[in-house]
Amino acid sequence: MRPPPHILVVNGIKVRRPVFVLAAPHSGADLVARALKRSPGFHVTVGRPAVTNVVYAFARRPSIVVRNEGAGASRVLRDALAEAWQIVPGACQECADACRAAAGLTGIGPCAPADTVARYGDASPDLLYSAPLLLRAFPDARFVQLIRDGRDVTADMMADPACMAWFKPVMLSEGTEFPNAFLGINRDEHVQRWKDMPAAGKCALRWRSAVRLNATLRRQLPHEQLLTLRYEELTASPAGAARKLSEFLESRVSKVALYSATAARPGSARPRLGAQDTRLVEKVAREELARLGYVPAAQP
Repeated sequence: MRPPPHILVVNGIKVRRPVFVLAAPHSGADLVARALKRSPGFHVTVGRPAVTNVVYAFARRPSIVVRNEGAGASRVLRDALAEAWQIVPGACQECADACRAAAGLTGIGPCAPADTVARYGDASPDLLYSAPLLLRAFPDARFVQLIRDGRDVTADMMADPACMAWFKPVMLSEGTEFPNAFLGINRDEHVQRWKDMPAAGKCALRWRSAVRLNATLRRQLPHEQLLTLRYEELTASPAGAARKLSEFLESRVSKVALYSATAARPGSARPRLGAQDTRLVEKVAREELARLGYVPAAQP
């Protein structure tokens, strides 16, 4: 049973049908965030400390999410988002570079005039792992999930120091719980095997876990609350993706903002993996790659 709706007011505006972008790393969430941030009436944040601190705390300790059916955790996350969405002088100086870049912000902000905002949203990295809490906190929320070929994701993760930092032993604090969906570890007894695994395998596990969580959301949420887009679709047909987003959100979404000269072409990151890492990724995520139609590389 869902809890009674909570009326949240931010900047004098009731938060209705907020939009959350969910994806594995390097799967296109940044492109959708930019499109939403540059669309009339939207105030979308990316990586604000108030939100990311909570998201990663829950990712380390999944038991918090299910404790008391997530009642306390959902309130904490809702309050963190309310703080992040505040439009006050100087607030954008606290934003991550990705958030400022998505808005095209060169000054001190704010990135959205408070008197024009009608919809709120967030596209912070790894928000996917808090999806059940977001739904509890905002029962009318809209979710946009992004899917990309796990081999391209792995290649880009391995080139990203921020992603690779999560695999350092120092990041696995005593409070980290297992099993752990964020790391892609399904069982306690797999922890040592995970520690001994090459980086490509660890990245593949994170992608596999994200795909499984996205699949769970597809089964649980009605179609009017969830839209799935593929990275390959975003880059091949930005106009078509913008049309789908606009229809789903019932608001005009910027088509121009989805065009990006820096977006990698599908498959372009894959050669960086090399044959050995490619085979490992395809072994670890074989079922998910096949189910999503990503054809394995030709075997020598």
